[in-house]
Amino acid sequence: MTLATPVLRTDRLRLRPFTDADADPLFALHSSTHVMRYWDSPPWKERARAERFLAACRKMSEEGTGARVAVDRASDGAFVGWCGLTEWNPVYRSASLGYCLDEAMWGHGYATEAAHALLWWAFDTLDLNRVQAEADTRNAASGRVLEKIGFMREGTLREDCVVNGETSDSWVFGLIRREWRPSTTTRATVG
Repeated sequence: MTLATPVLRTDRLRLRPFTDADADPLFALHSSTHVMRYWDSPPWKERARAERFLAACRKMSEEGTGARVAVDRASDGAFVGWCGLTEWNPVYRSASLGYCLDEAMWGHGYATEAAHALLWWAFDTLDLNRVQAEADTRNAASGRVLEKIGFMREGTLREDCVVNGETSDSWVFGLIRREWRPSTTTRATVG
């Protein structure tokens, strides 16, 4: 079963399927040691990783297991980063949320806005009951993003990641359909 990757618009952002033209900005994003410092894998060293990421996005759509979208700023088309729902399970009505933004885009509310728009689409389209997300416990900003859109911190995975010899813990966040509150200030439209 395929799952069409949506095109969503908010006042400030456009969320869209990735294209091959996104390989360079995607590589720049994921090769940054600063952006990736709280990630569960080291920064990319070769551009081929971006091409594999794009192929994985297409495969996810074809297999119907999730949707990852590129996020652009509506005003000028600048690449902001990406947001995605993976591990969609229609039987359990669950999925996992993730996002990664270019450092220059931090602090503007774009992660909150993009994640909220994707959740709006997902709760409506995928009939989700639960969405889960994880954040490194050192990444307080990501934890705040998740809490702003309604996620509750449910626990801590102790020493769940070892990247380049450094061990870290992760917070687990959950959002249940009955607790989902679509934003009255951030509306997403399809198309």
